[in-house]
Amino acid sequence: MIDSGSTGFMMLCATYVFLMTPGLAFFYGGLVRRKNVLNTMMSSVCIMGLASVLWVICGYSLAFGGNTHGIIGTLQNVFLNGVGWDPCSYADQIPALVFAAFQMMFAIITPALITGAVVGRMDFRALFLFILLWSFVVYYPLAHMVWGEGGFLAAIGSIDFAGGNVVHISSGVSALVLSILLGKRTGADHNSFLPHNIPFVVLGASLLWFGWFGFNAGSALAADGLAAHAFMTTNTSAATAMLSWMLIDMIRDGKPSVVGACTGAVLGLVAITPGAGFVPLWAAFIIGALVSPICYFAVSVIKVKFGYDDALDAFGCHGVGGIWGGIATGIFAKSSINSVAQWDGLIFGDYRLFAAQVLSIVITIAIAVVGTLICAFIVKQIVPLRVDERAERFGLDETMHGERAYPTFTGLD
Repeated sequence: MIDSGSTGFMMLCATYVFLMTPGLAFFYGGLVRRKNVLNTMMSSVCIMGLASVLWVICGYSLAFGGNTHGIIGTLQNVFLNGVGWDPCSYADQIPALVFAAFQMMFAIITPALITGAVVGRMDFRALFLFILLWSFVVYYPLAHMVWGEGGFLAAIGSIDFAGGNVVHISSGVSALVLSILLGKRTGADHNSFLPHNIPFVVLGASLLWFGWFGFNAGSALAADGLAAHAFMTTNTSAATAMLSWMLIDMIRDGKPSVVGACTGAVLGLVAITPGAGFVPLWAAFIIGALVSPICYFAVSVIKVKFGYDDALDAFGCHGVGGIWGGIATGIFAKSSINSVAQWDGLIFGDYRLFAAQVLSIVITIAIAVVGTLICAFIVKQIVPLRVDERAERFGLDETMHGERAYPTFTGLD
């Protein structure tokens, strides 16, 4: 039967998750140059419209409406046909329409994460078309395979509480591939691209942290003890990762940075996402403490060594952080916390969940790589992927949108 408490809780969680996309816009916007702040924020904001429309038309149906060989749904719920006030087959305490609304917020935030890798050089038209195609080629199939009826990745025994594979690994890996296809920003080899507005970064990170409670706790799909457990593991991991990154800053520079503290918090949120409702609370300390040095190594060593220009480290944070989170779930998960897990984690003496987690991560990476290449190839036949040198030099705010964030500013950027 429909439970009014759980229904209200899930509607609030959906609202919290919706706020994450404006939060991401501020987080990314603060990290870029003045001349690209509006374009960077618009890259997230426009997806709030695009992804919402696609979800209602056919996205929900392809992700959660029926099953086709464990890979994708069907078209039985196009325009949310048959998705109403009756109990949801995925969570019988809430109406199906509430479940659809909650999952829609995931479909919005996920492609927005990709945009951080390509700021300052990708044609806005190309980005819009890419996100549209990517939602069909990568996101909807992955959402079905992990969470949908008869999904392939769920069938092999892998678990993903709130989107380690579906959200973070898929977007992070796609961001890496897209940034390589675009090439480096002009001057990336000899210029420092410093944040133009650190208070924006703090605001964005705060909204993300706030929204993540809905993201993870809401994935319990009921107002119950599991939701409370996910809430606490989420906050614990974020807080520990923040302190861990601050320690790295102290060791490296002798002083903690605001951007570093905010980055660490987001990393802790990323890493705990797949295991928030599966791992013990004490494991959240370990997951959060280790994700910061792992991702710091990725953005300061691996990125430099291979020379790719992931502008805002979408891969280094979401891709690498999501991979660590998925692996950590295979190490620390306990079936007694959540019976969706068929086996306990590696640390408890069972290797099967760990193996399933690693396999699911490899499959997710492959889908993201191939899907991104396909989408980029199609878009390239329609519009150029990258803006010309003049547009890049003057900034994408004016050349793509005809606006300036700071019209009275006359200095050099």
